[in-house]
Amino acid sequence: MKWCVLITTYNRCQLLKRAINSAIKQTLPCEIVVIDDASTDETGNYLRSLGNNIKFHSNDRNLGHSASVNRGVQLADADWIKMLDDDDYLAANCLEIMDTMVLAYPQVVICSVKAIQMDENGRKCGKTPSVGSQKITHIPQSKIHYQMLIERLPFGTPVQVGFRKDAFLNAGGWDSQLDLHYDDIDSWLRIAQFGDALFINQYLAYRYVWPGGYNKQLPIKQRLAINWLIKQRLYSLIDDQCYTDLPSLCDLHNYLQLYWALIAFKQLELFTFYELIFPAILSIQAWRLLFNALFIPKSFKINLL
Repeated sequence: MKWCVLITTYNRCQLLKRAINSAIKQTLPCEIVVIDDASTDETGNYLRSLGNNIKFHSNDRNLGHSASVNRGVQLADADWIKMLDDDDYLAANCLEIMDTMVLAYPQVVICSVKAIQMDENGRKCGKTPSVGSQKITHIPQSKIHYQMLIERLPFGTPVQVGFRKDAFLNAGGWDSQLDLHYDDIDSWLRIAQFGDALFINQYLAYRYVWPGGYNKQLPIKQRLAINWLIKQRLYSLIDDQCYTDLPSLCDLHNYLQLYWALIAFKQLELFTFYELIFPAILSIQAWRLLFNALFIPKSFKINLL
């Protein structure tokens, strides 16, 4: 099985070097494809200096994250794509372990690992929870969207995820209308229509959490709106056998309002907090969903039967 590490970048040459080095050091040989989204810093010179170690393409103009991902997948000569944002990096054995696991489950089209979050000072500041109690958790296709909806299946950001190239293409690629904000999650839920999922309960990826991260640049109310759009798309894909445990769309919306209201309060955006907290604060079901999402360990909750 052939793997490609796909990195998209824009004006972050110093961070890009770390990401590429982590791909070069993989214990499983792989193709490395870098899409430079019309950077104006030293990125182009650096990529050219690597010679045949990587395959890279420079966009003529800035097309955005999603369009760059789509271009990279088209250029990749591989069966499986391992995503990697330019500010993140991989453990050296990441691909080797993912390859071993997906070979054992040929029906799998998407695979996720756990990630450690690192701050600007190189300190650990968070980590992905486990899914299930075993080393790996196999999720049948009929259960994926429900588990994503109730946030029991944290596929996570690109640094955690690998997918089959054919499933990505069948799913239609990344949606540029969601550029940098849930474009990855939207892609995962569509890829998952074409097969099973695998979650590896090992820390094989490192996510850089810092003020310059793109996910920090969108206002809270817009992040809520996109989050709600993704929940509705997930809802429409739920398998019939999961309907008996399905929360209502109204309860889901109230839950998201509560969640983002708390984020606003934490960030001292008090006007936004008061805008979002009512009437969601009166919903018992919304509080229950929030409690389950925040406080009950995912390893205790996932139900795959």
